[in-house]
Amino acid sequence: MDTGTHVVMGIALGGLATLDPVVAQDAVHFHSVLIATVLGSQAPDIDTLLKFKNNAVYIRNHRGITHSLPAVLLWPLAITAVLSIFFPGTDALHLWLWSFLAVFLHVFVDIFNAYGTQALRPFSYKWVALGVINTFDPFIFTIHVIGIAAWLFGAQPGPTFLAMYIFIFLYYIARFAARHDVKKAVLARIPDAENIIISPTVRFHQWKIAVRTKDAYYVASAFKSAVTILDKFKRLPVPENEIIEAAKQDKNLSAFLSFSPVYNWQIKELDNGWEVRFTDLRYRKNGHYPFVAVVKLNEDLEITGSYTGWIFNKKKLKKKLDVVPR
Repeated sequence: MDTGTHVVMGIALGGLATLDPVVAQDAVHFHSVLIATVLGSQAPDIDTLLKFKNNAVYIRNHRGITHSLPAVLLWPLAITAVLSIFFPGTDALHLWLWSFLAVFLHVFVDIFNAYGTQALRPFSYKWVALGVINTFDPFIFTIHVIGIAAWLFGAQPGPTFLAMYIFIFLYYIARFAARHDVKKAVLARIPDAENIIISPTVRFHQWKIAVRTKDAYYVASAFKSAVTILDKFKRLPVPENEIIEAAKQDKNLSAFLSFSPVYNWQIKELDNGWEVRFTDLRYRKNGHYPFVAVVKLNEDLEITGSYTGWIFNKKKLKKKLDVVPR
């Protein structure tokens, strides 16, 4: 989920913790647990700082080790250890339990969007992405804000947030049912589909779809169960030649290929070399596919520039490619 949603989730969990008699008995316990749930709801996303290094490192590592099984256990221990210093009178066991719940829920809810996490790491490095909830879901965010506002105006936080999470649970069931209907509709249109990637949007009934068959890629959208095919691309195997092999040595292209399951490729001959471009087909917007990896090579197949990330205009891409990679 997005940062804002994780923040309100942390506050809501702090309110829910008042159902715990140990937490509710005095202010020290309550304030330490509230801070712990807010920190726990944010801790796994510390890898967002990798954006400041470069996109390749961010793409390879975001929601990776910081969302893994060991991390889910270690984050609460670290939060408990630090807060126990500032709140010496707090109950360490209950502080850890609520910290753990906050971290666990952060990782758990992240598997429901299209990006997913490596939540099973180190047992499996596969990305777990269920494609049911958008990274930002207006309903989930709004109901948290309503719950927090009710708390501020005097409502009992424990029962308020317990009721809220029951509504959210039912909402998730409705989302699964809606996604199931979309998948059935896609199979009806494209019965030879080998892989169907369904991505939610901020609108309940609107979905983005990418389909892989033996011979083609399809890009589609769905409103409820009505599927519209937007683009179709012939599925061509990536050639095993010197140009592609040289381009694959680039860290940006390598990161893109580790992340993207459905893409087109293109080799373009330039006056002084080659340009290799891979385009992710999952993120079509206004007829454009902005998520790309591009590698420029000279006549000796040496990399002279590369980039992976979101590109919406040629001027920005040229500026990125003018920087020689280290």
